[in-house]
Amino acid sequence: MPKPKNPVFRENIYTFPNFLTFSRLVSAPVIGYLVLKSNYILAAPVFIYACITDLLDGFIARKYGLQSIVGSVLDPMADKILMITLTGSLAWIGNLPVWIATIILGRDFLLGLSAIYYRYVSLPPPKTMKRYWDFSIPSAEVHPTTISKYNTALQMGLIGVSVLKPLVLQSLTVESQALALQAISGLEYTVAATTILSGLSYVFSKTAVKILSPEEIEERRLKQLTFTAKGKTEKTGIDNGDTKK
Repeated sequence: MPKPKNPVFRENIYTFPNFLTFSRLVSAPVIGYLVLKSNYILAAPVFIYACITDLLDGFIARKYGLQSIVGSVLDPMADKILMITLTGSLAWIGNLPVWIATIILGRDFLLGLSAIYYRYVSLPPPKTMKRYWDFSIPSAEVHPTTISKYNTALQMGLIGVSVLKPLVLQSLTVESQALALQAISGLEYTVAATTILSGLSYVFSKTAVKILSPEEIEERRLKQLTFTAKGKTEKTGIDNGDTKK
């Protein structure tokens, strides 16, 4: 008789942290559209929501044991798509210098190419397009470098300032406007420097991208099964208690 094939392990990707990350991903084109239409009053709260989800998704995943490979990939992807969309939109309307937009977009383009490469080389065979885009099949995980984390925070700060700048400047005096613009210029140079350094950190870091071994994938499968079984046991206990009542 033919030997049965080992089933492909698929992660549970339908978790609340992943939902928050996905909502941030969806919010990117919405904010970009509002910025292009100069509707900063609506763009600002949606951008703040995106920043809050960036803080909450990782915290909730770590606190409740909901980390996943797809989350480790989707989270930085959502950040990058948000950053790329707003950088392009703000540069288009003149709220962000083209030279810094070029640095940000150039680095993210190169990181995107490397992500495509690592996904392909780490994907267990058979390497098909369907399996390539099925992120419930874990193959590699991303660990942001320290400088990259600081850079993401600084970029978000610069984007937030650029979104709010038209609203804030009109309420300031001429002298205050000059000081504010100087401060923004300093932030732009800081973001440019950290963006270049963070890009180089991914090139020279040995731990930024980790290709999972079959043993590590099996370990994650068993961990997910244990977590699922524990949840079912707790639910059964609650149901039995309700029945006795």
